Amino acid sequence: MEAGIIDPTKVARTALQNAASVAALLLTTDCMITEKPKEKAMPMMPPGGMGGMGDMY
Repeated sequence: MEAGIIDPTKVARTALQNAASVAALLLTTDCMITEKPKEKAMPMMPPGGMGGMGDMY
């Protein structure tokens, strides 16, 4: 790293190396824990006969 310039080939090589490491870890793992996406609740309806305030319910 001369004069504060980062070598693009080194960045790409490091990114590929890290991606390969993660892929190898996932392939050799017996189980994996992830987060289940949360279902978004339906927004409440405004009171009957009254208008809402834009996107606020």
